[in-house]
Amino acid sequence: MRRHLIVLALAAGATGAGVTAHWFIADKPHRKSGVVVSATGSAKAGPELAAADSALRPFDQAALRQSVRAYIRTRPGKAGVMATDLRTGLTFGENEKGRFVSASIMKVDILASLALQRQRDHRWLSGGERELAGQMIRESDNSAADALYSHAGYGAGVRKANKSFGLQNTTPFSPSWGSSWTSPADQVRLLTNLASDGSPLNASGRRYILGLMGSVLDEQAWGVSAAARPDEKVALKNGWTPVRHQGHGWTINSVGRITGPGHDFLVAVCTGENPTMETGVSTVEHVAGMVVEALRAARA
Repeated sequence: MRRHLIVLALAAGATGAGVTAHWFIADKPHRKSGVVVSATGSAKAGPELAAADSALRPFDQAALRQSVRAYIRTRPGKAGVMATDLRTGLTFGENEKGRFVSASIMKVDILASLALQRQRDHRWLSGGERELAGQMIRESDNSAADALYSHAGYGAGVRKANKSFGLQNTTPFSPSWGSSWTSPADQVRLLTNLASDGSPLNASGRRYILGLMGSVLDEQAWGVSAAARPDEKVALKNGWTPVRHQGHGWTINSVGRITGPGHDFLVAVCTGENPTMETGVSTVEHVAGMVVEALRAARA
């Protein structure tokens, strides 16, 4: 599911992300209702899946770590990754507690925090808030994020919700949400709260947020989705911004869930100090692919 990125268009963005950017993607798979659909091939099922399962090998975390580190050393900038398979229980992290500028992946935290607040007030998001939420997650609209960050109580409100979510390395920055700090490990913790019955968020709230993440605009369907196989479902949010006051270069992040036969992957890849956006996207997609394929091929 590698794709070729051919055009980058930049426009001035709202507070936090700094820049709104769109990749126009050639040779990409078609996506419908959060499902990645390839023009060729199909997901394994029945006897084929059983045969594949019998060929699984023990998970060699040390070998994967060596491979990921070797790749990252060839890339400019820095990177960290965290991934877990909720079906098998296998997990992997490399620099997973490293701190990265959040950019627009913070928008998932904003919406989850606001949804938890509304749930505890025994009400749901208003019609206006739902419209803003769709714009914020599906389109990565910064003005919508500004408004919902205010509704959530800015940094103080999100920090309080994050305690309930069990986040440990995330520091919301007020009033510029895109300048917040986070880690791949925390992003997987947040995804777990969206995918698990043990979350303080109720089922309808979790489905709502994942549903928005499963219907992002096609031009934003890069990142961890590159690790998905044909007909697997993908829910994701990407973040991208040039950094000027908290480092240099581009921050490129991608977080998401990939579900298919036998697997339920939660993946977060964060990068910083990339010389270009394209460099960061390539790093994110390659690391995500390395880790997810290793988890697929392993048995607990």
